[in-house]
Amino acid sequence: MNRALVLSRAPVPNELPAHCVSRHVVRVRFGETDLMGIVHHGTYISYFEVGRVEYMRRRGLDYNSWTELGIHLPVVEAFVRYRKTARFDEVLCVESRLTELTRVKVRFEYRLLRGAGDTTTDELVAEGFTLLACVGDDHVPRRIPPNADAILRGPELNSEVFPEVKALAAR
Repeated sequence: MNRALVLSRAPVPNELPAHCVSRHVVRVRFGETDLMGIVHHGTYISYFEVGRVEYMRRRGLDYNSWTELGIHLPVVEAFVRYRKTARFDEVLCVESRLTELTRVKVRFEYRLLRGAGDTTTDELVAEGFTLLACVGDDHVPRRIPPNADAILRGPELNSEVFPEVKALAAR
């Protein structure tokens, strides 16, 4: 019997810089709540998406231009852990952190916070993650372009362009 030799490799560490985080302020809208005025459980994924898109935008990555090039990042896995309720008209901060970036996968972790923007004292409302896969127009996995990889790993371009973050940090 000819057995194939299976070689296992240890995972290659993919250290990401500490600056791979963005914070974006959202206000709970009436349509996002249930009859009790509490944010509907499905809305949290939408808040995560807002945070993820803002993370990319603040690094100069225009998602629309990617789709025009035939590059897409569909969510292939999502998870939310609910910690506290959020209610109509509350101001929340979506913290989005890039935690994994491989040739075809991107993972973001999120914290939804209620408070003054101080991550040491803010109240954790929810936390979770999304895993995205890079695919082409044909929905076949493809490598993330090297320039996009560099942009995703980069810092925010200019916090002066995002006054809501500066105002939140000043509180």
